[in-house]
Amino acid sequence: MLKGFFNVPAPVNEPVLNYGPRSLERVALKAALEAGRAQQLDIPMYIGGKEVRTGTKLEIRPPHDHKHLLATFSEGDASHVTAAIDAALAAKAAWENLAWEQRAAIFLKAADLIAGPYRAEINAATMLGQSKNAYQAEIDSACELIDFLRFNVEYMTEIYKQQPPVSGKGVWNRVEQRPLEGFVFALTPFNFTAIAGNLPASAAMMGNVVVWKPAYPQIYAANVIMKIFKEAGVPDGVINLIYVDGPVAGEVIFNHPDFAGIHFTGSTKVFQNIWQTIGTNIHKYKTYPRIVGETGGKDFVLAHLSANADVVSTALVRGAFEYQGQKCSAASRAYIPASLWPAVKENMQRDITSFKIGPVEDFENFINAVITEVSFDKLAKYIDAAKTDDGVEIVAGGNYDKTQGWFIEPTVLKVEDPYYVTMCEELFGPVLTIFVYEDDKFDEILDIVDKTSIYALTGSIISQDRYAIEKATTRLRNAAGNFYINDKPTGAVVGQQPFGGARGSGTNDKAGSMINLLRWVSPRTIKETFDPPKDYRYPFLAKEV
Repeated sequence: MLKGFFNVPAPVNEPVLNYGPRSLERVALKAALEAGRAQQLDIPMYIGGKEVRTGTKLEIRPPHDHKHLLATFSEGDASHVTAAIDAALAAKAAWENLAWEQRAAIFLKAADLIAGPYRAEINAATMLGQSKNAYQAEIDSACELIDFLRFNVEYMTEIYKQQPPVSGKGVWNRVEQRPLEGFVFALTPFNFTAIAGNLPASAAMMGNVVVWKPAYPQIYAANVIMKIFKEAGVPDGVINLIYVDGPVAGEVIFNHPDFAGIHFTGSTKVFQNIWQTIGTNIHKYKTYPRIVGETGGKDFVLAHLSANADVVSTALVRGAFEYQGQKCSAASRAYIPASLWPAVKENMQRDITSFKIGPVEDFENFINAVITEVSFDKLAKYIDAAKTDDGVEIVAGGNYDKTQGWFIEPTVLKVEDPYYVTMCEELFGPVLTIFVYEDDKFDEILDIVDKTSIYALTGSIISQDRYAIEKATTRLRNAAGNFYINDKPTGAVVGQQPFGGARGSGTNDKAGSMINLLRWVSPRTIKETFDPPKDYRYPFLAKEV
């Protein structure tokens, strides 16, 4: 084993490429998109380093072009879940005993592979499989995933450096950070390729072995992530990628004695069911499992009467409609003072009218498709209900079409009731609901914002009045785990804004920070005494003379 205290390369945020006309990155991405559409992949599971295929083939089609077949993937069953767990546990001893700098080197290499030779491929896969435009793919599957890998290596070293500040005379106190005893289950969402890569990688980086199950609509890009991990040198069995129905996987995983933790991003309902199952089975496990989850959001923008109308409208159209509102952090409810509303409304109608909607291959399209027909139908149902409600005004949008893809027009609703259903429930699509309040009701609206939703993920205050900013920041301290002042509530950057929320939005373990990595280790305190006592007697026991 190498000897030395090693410093890792200082992390910096990966620069975002702009994909402007005739740029080199645009040419490369266009070529990758064409290559992706020109072939039909047969995507395997990866268990113990082996490619595993089954007779059950499911299709992957672009959400914006559901008549085109991109790929098929092999769906597994309970036997594949068991095989993945066995492969992970077989790889555990060698992986956790590997020197930390060797683990660091693997994930730093993965970051450089994404930044370089795989950048166009992983962005194109995200665009085709998840219907993201070029910019949304770039900030996600390239930049954010790179940042997760590089910054997490730095956070790992900071964790290992944390040692007891005092060692008494003749004693050496130290702490080691052990990986968890067992395997970690990573359950990842469709909407961010970076999250899909980070959830298994962050646990593995700390010496854990992982069974990874991505959401089916994200498998096309997950396959590229796995290719990168393998090329970077992640050993066989350390991360096992399976495609199995959720309840089938859960039945095996949550009954296994070596289940040590879950790293989750997804719906609140699913997370609560998982938590309940773990609680029911708690007596079966060798150790108390770590439960880390980021779930839903009903994220708000609160404008004060002092706000600039252009700032408000821009925050709303970007925050609500980038990636079709399918971000956990997307602005989906807004509170606008009456005096500001006419200007904000005019700006939003102007901007939304200018949106181009269509497939991701056309770089002029700002809006693409929602992820599945199930999502499309759910959103259409809410929009149709709003159209027939006398207390709702359709300010913009309100149309949808599934002929070629799952296209929902960005829709703005103005409601008379601040507790109208679309102000409270998470829709996860391009629908923004606005309540206009009287200018002098700012204090009252703070209470409404705080109490309306079960969620507490992101939110923002837009104001030029510092007293109003201070009041909102204080009164809404529990309403959002990520709080923004004079900005949209989306776009958290690794190393700058650690991300996560509380209440119904999750455990607030802050992805992209040391806080998250601490959940994947189990510390052991070691005390070494150099000249230990050889007699049990203490001085106070001596006889008086």
